[in-house]
Amino acid sequence: MSKSINNVKSTIIIIIFTLGSKLLGFLREVLIASKFGSGVETDTFFIALTATGLVSELIRNSISTTFIPIISEIERNKGKKGKIEHTSNIVNIIIMISIKFVILGLLLAPLIVKILAKGFQGEQFELAVKLTRIGMPMIIFSGVIGVITGYLHSEHKFTSSSAIGLPFNLVYIFYLLVLSSKFGIIGLTVAAVLAVLSQLLIQIPEAMKAGYKYKIIIDYNNEKTKKLLYLSLPVLVGVAINDINTIVDKTLASSLVSGSISALNYANKLNNLILGVFISAITTVIFPLLSKESNNDNIQGMKKIMAYGVNLILLITIPATVGLTVLAKPIVEVAFQRGEFDATATIMTSQALIFYSLGLVAMALRLLITRVYYSLQDTKTPMVNGVISVGFNIVFNLILVRFMAHAGLAFATSIATTIATLLMFYNLRKKIGPLGIMSYINCGLKSGLASAIMGLIAYYTYHSLYSFFGVSKLYNLISLLVAVGIGVIVYGVLCYLFKIEEVRDMFDKAKSVINRIVKRA
Repeated sequence: MSKSINNVKSTIIIIIFTLGSKLLGFLREVLIASKFGSGVETDTFFIALTATGLVSELIRNSISTTFIPIISEIERNKGKKGKIEHTSNIVNIIIMISIKFVILGLLLAPLIVKILAKGFQGEQFELAVKLTRIGMPMIIFSGVIGVITGYLHSEHKFTSSSAIGLPFNLVYIFYLLVLSSKFGIIGLTVAAVLAVLSQLLIQIPEAMKAGYKYKIIIDYNNEKTKKLLYLSLPVLVGVAINDINTIVDKTLASSLVSGSISALNYANKLNNLILGVFISAITTVIFPLLSKESNNDNIQGMKKIMAYGVNLILLITIPATVGLTVLAKPIVEVAFQRGEFDATATIMTSQALIFYSLGLVAMALRLLITRVYYSLQDTKTPMVNGVISVGFNIVFNLILVRFMAHAGLAFATSIATTIATLLMFYNLRKKIGPLGIMSYINCGLKSGLASAIMGLIAYYTYHSLYSFFGVSKLYNLISLLVAVGIGVIVYGVLCYLFKIEEVRDMFDKAKSVINRIVKRA
């Protein structure tokens, strides 16, 4: 498998930078919660951020995921010069398209807010419209980031792309610590725009080092440009459809008690920590490998790479699901409960976290399986799957919100994602043949058993320590860290004893590294 996963160093770099970015991101969320609490202002800010963020992510994701196979093909046929010229052409075209989106956004901001937050009235509605308009420029920056990211990944350069969260969060943190008391929630939206700009600025030096030189070229009739835009459209629609889940959740939450939107947002941030740090690193490195095997018509090679990725994801997300479920309340307390974020907000957020975490495995697998489809240059199937997912999400939302309030919205998302992911696997099997599902099930069952034991031990460890130490933020943090640490050790040992191949490989590699260090010493 080492032949297929041939860039372990890149994976480690991505994980390190992403972990650092996520830790800063948590500090950012903690500061937002502390400075603004969980109420009207934060609900309004998150709705405005959703309006601009959705479009930004649509453009960024649709371009970056389809750019790699196209740009690699151009380099093979026209060399590095042709690759650079095509990249500049796409940058310019994306800027032109993004400007049109910004103009539309400025004009349609009131309608956008009405769709996203039907419960907003009066001053809150006007503020949401104002914040949405302020945030529109981030759409332009995000589009260019998507192109540059695709170029860098095609050059097997992952450092700046994985580090873009660092300046992003530092801009937020600087504002929250220094300027928030003076400029309030409006200034926070301006900081959000500058944070996205900082992501682009950090990528430029690495792109130039990789040979990129910007040129003023705008050619809509270029064959490869047309192909890229054609392949991007289903991705664009698919991402938009998937984001409708978020829109539906927040629209319904806007009619619930104050703080429901914020609770869903904070819980989703915690749930996405695993996806953002580990799963993103796996899919980022695996995607070019899948594309290469697909271009060589090596379906068996693709299946081997995919199987390795699936098992890694199961080994990470199953214990994460258990951990987030049994320790939801202390995790939220440690992460957010301070300042304006009170005990009520903690309870609401932990409820949402539990039900979001139930869909974590499916969310992670869906990210990988989508990349498999993209490597096969099939961007339509994920789009159709997204439509199905939204349909299920809306149905379950309308049912569960009546009985479970905002927690029902989180649970509906998890159910819909799980169903959609299973359908993705089913359709892929029809497309490329048997996937070796039994190996996934075997790995999943062993991981599940190990995770269940880990969860029990972590739960009782935390509560025993918390009862012993007493009520204190510091002791709460210590109790949580000790419980998580013991849980990780227990899980790793059990996976090794259960003879899970991927875990044993990791142990063997770690042992050989330690032996080399000892010999050198």
